Amino acid sequence: MGASRWPRHLLLLAFGLVMLYPLLWMVSSSVKPTDTIFRDPSIWPTELDLGNYTDGWTALEHPFHYYLWNSAVIAVLAVAGNLLSCSLAAYAFARLDFPGRNLFFALMLATLMLPIHVLIVPQYVLFSQLDWINTNLPLVVPKFLAHDAFFIFLMVQFIRGLPRELDEAARIDGCGHIRIYWRIIMPLSVPALVTSALFTFIWTWNDFFSQLIFLTDPELWTMPVALRSFMDGQGETAWGQLFAMSIVGLAPIFGFFLAGQRYLTQGISTTGFR
Repeated sequence: MGASRWPRHLLLLAFGLVMLYPLLWMVSSSVKPTDTIFRDPSIWPTELDLGNYTDGWTALEHPFHYYLWNSAVIAVLAVAGNLLSCSLAAYAFARLDFPGRNLFFALMLATLMLPIHVLIVPQYVLFSQLDWINTNLPLVVPKFLAHDAFFIFLMVQFIRGLPRELDEAARIDGCGHIRIYWRIIMPLSVPALVTSALFTFIWTWNDFFSQLIFLTDPELWTMPVALRSFMDGQGETAWGQLFAMSIVGLAPIFGFFLAGQRYLTQGISTTGFR
């Protein structure tokens, strides 16, 4: 490593530590007694209290794994829905020629500019009329209808980078669009699919707003909504237990990210703006 690179690497390391400090502080606070969390801002706890984990696990109406399971069900279904529906929509935009394709693609991209706060009211009215409130359906069914434009765009860009000669060779062998999609495009699109799966899982797992709106029954609460129950508006928040269960809730994200990190890097690096 050249001498000129040391300042750059030290600067990056400093920025990295600044970004990691909140996470490290939360990990440290999860093993501190609640009354010392805000009196001792250091990340090196002087007094350990592992009881935050055992107490927090059973502090709510159900054990905390109950809410983790609810989150896992929704996240897994969301991943499956996005991979299936968004890949089909992306194949259509990337490989099929149909009237209005460019217009529909532009309209699809335009939906990226709509914040969820604009959409939540009409969505709530629709789902209420369908009697879907207090079920997982509002959080899962849209994923099977290709409503996440970001993932459609990501997959379209990846599929456009695949040689069309592969499609033509498959068509000569008698393959239709379904077989080309399933036998040719999907195996070659693993990096883009894994990238979409990772982002879908992380965003769904961490989603608080939508789950708070549609899941008002405590029996259906997910992990983010359950964490809100540790906070008391009267000032009796169990901070130690809250931080401990937050660390538990972060564990699946780290595991999922580490498992697909190689594909995530490949998917982002090979998905360009073509």
